[in-house]
Amino acid sequence: QVQLVESGGGLVQPGGSLRLSCAASGSISSIFLMGWYRQAPGKQRELVANIHNSGRTNYADSVKGRFTISRDSAKNTMYLQMNSLKPEDTAVYYCNADRGWGTDWGQGTQVTVSS
Repeated sequence: QVQLVESGGGLVQPGGSLRLSCAASGSISSIFLMGWYRQAPGKQRELVANIHNSGRTNYADSVKGRFTISRDSAKNTMYLQMNSLKPEDTAVYYCNADRGWGTDWGQGTQVTVSS
């Protein structure tokens, strides 16, 4: 099992930036894919971005060019740099770790984009 602890959410004005962090512990070596998901009230959870152990990344069309996913292997931490934020980015953001035989989730952190 992998434990995931998120931080960095908050309130920001449109056009602003935030950086989310996800610190992983437990069976770290078993992880081959990590990602960020988000869920707005009344909507389904959706993939924002993910990053494979190979370094390959994938982004939702709605965030391409604005968000950047990265990881620091030494710190067992994944990041999501969010720039040019829009009101439609408002959601609870969740960290995810894929171990192949199981998936682990963080507790979620609220991101609110509003003037």
